[in-house]
Parts: sequence; structure tokens; C-alpha cells
Amino acid sequence: MTTTTLPPLDSPEVRQLHRRMKLRAKRGRLWTYVGAVLIALWIMIPLVFLTSMAFTTRETVLSYPKNVLPFIPFSTDTVRFFLDQPGVIDGLVNSLIVAAITLALSTALAAPAGYAIARYIFVGRDLVRLGILAVRAFPIVVLSIPLAVLFLRAGIFDSIYSLAMMHTALAMPTSVLIIASVFASVPHELEEAGQVFGASALQSFWHIVLPLALPGIAASSVFSFVLSWNEVFAAGILTFENRTLPALLLTQLQESSDAYQFAGGFFLMAPSIVFMFLIRNYLFNMWSQVTK
Repeated sequence: MTTTTLPPLDSPEVRQLHRRMKLRAKRGRLWTYVGAVLIALWIMIPLVFLTSMAFTTRETVLSYPKNVLPFIPFSTDTVRFFLDQPGVIDGLVNSLIVAAITLALSTALAAPAGYAIARYIFVGRDLVRLGILAVRAFPIVVLSIPLAVLFLRAGIFDSIYSLAMMHTALAMPTSVLIIASVFASVPHELEEAGQVFGASALQSFWHIVLPLALPGIAASSVFSFVLSWNEVFAAGILTFENRTLPALLLTQLQESSDAYQFAGGFFLMAPSIVFMFLIRNYLFNMWSQVTK
């Protein structure tokens, strides 16, 4: 019977093996950083280019080749030209109103629905979940055209409020599932502990469960806002005079100038990014409070 003797920890072989492992780990981290930088550049370069073209002169937008450095020269000429076009300000205001209503309605309706699905066991709960998810399988055109006929008969066609209801219907399934998963991740024992110490069911929900679920509800609101802000097909069918900004840009895309298109793309992109950054800080603050 033979025995294998391991080298001592301070031997040259062990030290060399440690150096190789450290070098391999450094190479792995390096490639991870390189991949992350490439992905960030892939996303950021078009956004920076679009923003730089929106904040320059119209002559620079039409010039070729473009400047390597962005925002040279810096000017609000293109943005002012875009805002001076007929219907742009109204479309921007309509988009903000529709997105805000969609955010409020989808969150207000999805929160109790998600809580019921996560907390209560009832007959057909899995079928309800499947039915909610199946709504997202319908193409928007299947919903928009019958809704246009219904809105015409009800006298609410070409209204930002009816469009907000349509966007709420589109956002509701995903919002319900997100919020339900958030409530399911909050231990039910916390509610029971609150009730043991004298709190009612409503007080336990309001003071214990809801603060823990707020980050997930905020994430759902981000989804609803972005979906409504960028949605164009239903807005183009259900509105004619009270168009949102994406629907307005879609109808004028073929005959518009490059300056109009760059500035319009910036105004479609900017509110969603700003809103996501604001809610991102809120999410981080909420999670830090939850984990304390």
C-alpha cells in the first residue's frame, strides 16, 4: 500500500499553484468587465448619438460626416424646431396624462388582485393565473379594432381616457403577476405575528406587508409607465385628433425631416429613462430599509 505525501503549504509548487489560480481569476474578472463595457457601449452609443443630434443645430443634423465628439456645437435649435411643430406639445401632454393614468389604474387594480392570488387559496386559483397570463398572448391588433368599434358606439372614441383604459388592460396581466410574486415572497408569519400583538388584519397589511412589498409595486409601476409611454399601435387606432406623441410621430414619420425624427426620438426616450432612474433610486432606498 502506497501513501501520497502532500507538499507543504509554503513549498514552491503550492505557491506557483496559488499564483496560477489568482491569475486565472483575474483573467475571468477582466473578461467579465470587458463584456460589461461592450454591452454598455452597445446600449449607450445610440442613446448618446440620438441625444446629441437632438441638441445641436439643424445644419449639423444634415451634415455628413458627423462629428466624432457629441454635442458639437451644442444648441437647442433642433428641439425648439420640433416643439414648434403643430400637435407636438399636445401629443406630449397627452402621453404624460395617459401614462400617469395607466400607472395609477394598473397599480391600484393589480395590488389587491396580486395580494389575493398570493395569500388566499381558492378553487380555480391556478386557472385565474393562467387566464391573466393568457391575456398577454392576444396581439394588440386583436384588441384594438374591436375596442375602436366599442368606443365609437359608446361615444368615447378619440379620448385619452379611453386610451388609458386600453393601456391599463395591456399592463394589468404583468402587473398582477409581478405584485403577486412580491406578496408571495413576504412571509405570512409576519402578518400573523402582527395580529398576535393586537393588530388587525388591515393594520398588519398596512404596516408590515405593504412596506416590504413597495419595491416590487414600484417596479410594476415602472413597467406600466414605460409600456404606456412607448405604445403606438393602439394609440394610432383609438385616437385621431387627441393623439399621443408616439402615434403622432408614426403618422408623420414618412414626411418629416431628420431633425424632426431625432428630436422626436429623444422626447420618446427621455421621460422613460428619467422615470426609471427616479424609481431606481426609490427601489434601492426601499430595499436598503427592508434589509436593515
